[in-house]
Amino acid sequence: MGKVSMKGVIDMHVHTNPDLRIRAYDDLELCDAAVRVGARAIVIKSHLGSTVNRAYLTNRYNERVNGKNDFTMFGAIVLNSCVGGVNPVAVENALKLGAKVVWLPTSSARNHLQKLGKPTDGCVDVVRDGRIVPELEKVLELVKQYDAVLGTGHISVEEIFTVTKAAREMGVKKVVVTHPEWWIVNMSMEDQKRIVREYDVILERCYAQNKGVGAGHGYISNLPSNLETIKEIGYKNVLISTDGGQVENPHWELAEEEYLQYMLDHGIPEEHVRYMSHDLPCYLLGLEA
Repeated sequence: MGKVSMKGVIDMHVHTNPDLRIRAYDDLELCDAAVRVGARAIVIKSHLGSTVNRAYLTNRYNERVNGKNDFTMFGAIVLNSCVGGVNPVAVENALKLGAKVVWLPTSSARNHLQKLGKPTDGCVDVVRDGRIVPELEKVLELVKQYDAVLGTGHISVEEIFTVTKAAREMGVKKVVVTHPEWWIVNMSMEDQKRIVREYDVILERCYAQNKGVGAGHGYISNLPSNLETIKEIGYKNVLISTDGGQVENPHWELAEEEYLQYMLDHGIPEEHVRYMSHDLPCYLLGLEA
């Protein structure tokens, strides 16, 4: 198999500076890298809340510095405690300003804190007594209204099923299970198959993950397990994202290229790789494929 092309690629999950954790690129550096390789779009994510304003300024920078090109940066919002948790007002403002993804709690999720052995006082709950919290109903209505993407964040597998069921019943079209392979989420292959079968969701499979509590520093590749998932479940329900930006991992464009090349080299047809990295994210972002 020949060398993969990055032309038109879309990544819906990349972390950048400014952040409380040092990232490899800031927004402008990531933009420049994306333009260099001919990428179509990136969604920047921050556990600190909304990236919509940053995406707007990055696009203005791109116009002025890089000239005419096909790249667009998109913003999103993460419903951690720093934005008031499951806060419909924050979500509505972000969506009005162009946010494309609403992620449920990540670092503030009860499941995240429990897995790290941290106190759960002040955590952001999305489910209580087996039902989604009332505030989440309002958020889901907004996600539906703006045809945005609902990302499940770092909530538990049981909560993912509860939220997904409610979202589908309310008419939310675009539901993406955030890195189900990551040890914090830890969704089994059987549960990934089941949630796709029952709710036709998208599984966001990412480039790498940290080794977990007590395992020391560093990251391990998700690519072998991502390949297995594509073969087991089918490419139509898999989204290729890097979740990139960590200084421990290759820079974004290198990680993305390695990911795509790995899939091609291991027997995934080029048109399937394109679907997972071009066509599917185009649909999720409301772009023409």
